[in-house]
Amino acid sequence: MATRRSTHRVEVPIPSASNGTPGSKRTATKIDSAPLAGSPFLPTALEATLLALYPGTLLLGSLFSLLHPAARDATYQPWTQSYAPDQAPSYFARKSNVFNVYFVKIGWFWTTLVFFMLLFSHPSLGPPLNPVLTRRRLQATLRYLSVTVIWIAVTQWFFGPPIIDRSFRWTGGQCAAVYDEGVEDQLKRAEMGDFRGAATHAACKAIGGQWAGGHDISGHVFLLILGSAMLWLEVLPAVLRNEGLREARRIKTNGGLVRSASIEIDADEQPVSDSQSTELGIGVRGALVVLGLSWWMLLMTAAYFHTWFEKFTGLLVAFGTIYAVYFLPRAVPALRQVVGMPGV
Repeated sequence: MATRRSTHRVEVPIPSASNGTPGSKRTATKIDSAPLAGSPFLPTALEATLLALYPGTLLLGSLFSLLHPAARDATYQPWTQSYAPDQAPSYFARKSNVFNVYFVKIGWFWTTLVFFMLLFSHPSLGPPLNPVLTRRRLQATLRYLSVTVIWIAVTQWFFGPPIIDRSFRWTGGQCAAVYDEGVEDQLKRAEMGDFRGAATHAACKAIGGQWAGGHDISGHVFLLILGSAMLWLEVLPAVLRNEGLREARRIKTNGGLVRSASIEIDADEQPVSDSQSTELGIGVRGALVVLGLSWWMLLMTAAYFHTWFEKFTGLLVAFGTIYAVYFLPRAVPALRQVVGMPGV
């Protein structure tokens, strides 16, 4: 005999965010009354498919660099992470290409811009073009800040040199001088203290040296995956309102049971109609443009820059960050109370 499973909603009195009165109620996360199969630590099928695009793109670009004659026959210089002068197999193989200079190099600016355009323009997150901080906006901002702090630590500053530069030196790398001997540029260790003492890639480059001898995590791969994955995970459930995705996600309750997560609505928030929730606004369109450019530049990076292992470690660091901010809270109720979940 089949077991019948019922679904119910639970109302919990909380202080209103607008007037502080205890009479306001919030409809808590809709959950099934019976425990569900599946682990809250794992992504849904849709999320797994989306995340699989990243290693797939890196693999595609790397295979292209091996199989395409122009890329295979060009001389790649690992110490400059670029091709020899006049040997770049494509416009996108040049570091000076306009997309690298004005998009990738300042990629977190574009990610931040479209994130806040989305945050304050789409009705699923709060009143459009109204700066009021709803619960969803506040928790989305906390997720953005968490990812940004990790981005800064990895690429910009971590109590001194960033993690990328620290890992390069930890693996035996240091700043070295480049000598032109008339035949080809050869990278040699410099005995001069000015070179050996350079603690960051930027400082080494500023004095005419180059990184040599260590493992260089691909900052481009890290940035492009981190920013675009964050935007995808915010857009899919919170804006496209994919009911199947919300129901498929698993969360662990304070009691240790595994439930499915759906929509949570505050009493002081305006309900969102189906037509409003699925509409494309300026924030969604801006995010889609950045997502498209990010994918293309990730493919170009995979095809023309860095070694396989450097790209792989860039992918791992980006995935680790995304998992900590967007997937781990599903299994840790205390963390979920702070940063929330997109669309809930």
